[in-house]
Amino acid sequence: MQQATKTFIYGIAIGILGIVLFSSKAVMVKLAYNYEVDAISILLLRMLFSFPFYLIIAYLYRNQNLNIRVGRKDYVWLFFFGFVGYYLASYFDFVGLTYIKASLERIILFLYPTVVLLLNKLFLKQPITKIQAGAIVLTYLGIVIAFWDEVSISGSDTYIGGVFILLSAIAYASYLVGSGWLIPKFGVIKFTAYAMLVSCICVFVHYSIISKVDLFSFSWEVYVLGFLIAVFATVIPSFLVSKSIKMISSSNFAIVAGVGPISTIILAAIFLNEILTLLQLFGALVVVIGIVLVSTKKNKKLVNAD
Repeated sequence: MQQATKTFIYGIAIGILGIVLFSSKAVMVKLAYNYEVDAISILLLRMLFSFPFYLIIAYLYRNQNLNIRVGRKDYVWLFFFGFVGYYLASYFDFVGLTYIKASLERIILFLYPTVVLLLNKLFLKQPITKIQAGAIVLTYLGIVIAFWDEVSISGSDTYIGGVFILLSAIAYASYLVGSGWLIPKFGVIKFTAYAMLVSCICVFVHYSIISKVDLFSFSWEVYVLGFLIAVFATVIPSFLVSKSIKMISSSNFAIVAGVGPISTIILAAIFLNEILTLLQLFGALVVVIGIVLVSTKKNKKLVNAD
């Protein structure tokens, strides 16, 4: 019993560390924007620095779950969900951050558990309980409170940023809904590494086709931030979160993930001098309470990755 309690506590600690590191991504991206770098360029640097790590991990875990048959269709779906869940979600997120504050970004992005519920209801015909329905209403009410107060302060560009971040949340939620049946086939670490490699390749192709910016034209601070985002806000937390989920269950982890918006608000206040009004802080609290209510339902399967 003591060992089980100790494992649970360690799992919570690992999960919190992973969430805080994930939350630092938005802050570091905003810092990078101070050096006149565009969204696709900083996203490219993130993936360039992440790519070798995921390539090595994919190789090391290539023999994981070999006893489970994986067909060509499974790999097609893996590519699709890597494209949607990590490439599109990341791109929308980085673009949205050019318009809104890091703290507001995390509050909106944190809607993804409720989006998962709605998508499950729409496509998989899974029922939504009264508690979950109330939690959905509560979380969106919290977003409205935080968002509209920010519009009055920062102007109409906040609408554009908010839409992009919402699209990011929807893309990531779609990945969670659709990839749940693939993860047991590949294994968590192997699937994550493969999906991230897909995302990296998509970003490389996007940059080569769309961008006319010279990759070597940025100041040294941009490359340092790109490396930090890749290692400390992408690679390390992605596996810390996987470990935490394994130790404490996905439902319990989803509750722990409630520290995400709060940690971003604190980090943004320290490093970006962002200040949230009392109304926005109240909106953030309402969102967190709503997510905790959603996460207490054991039929939800959530895997966090930013």
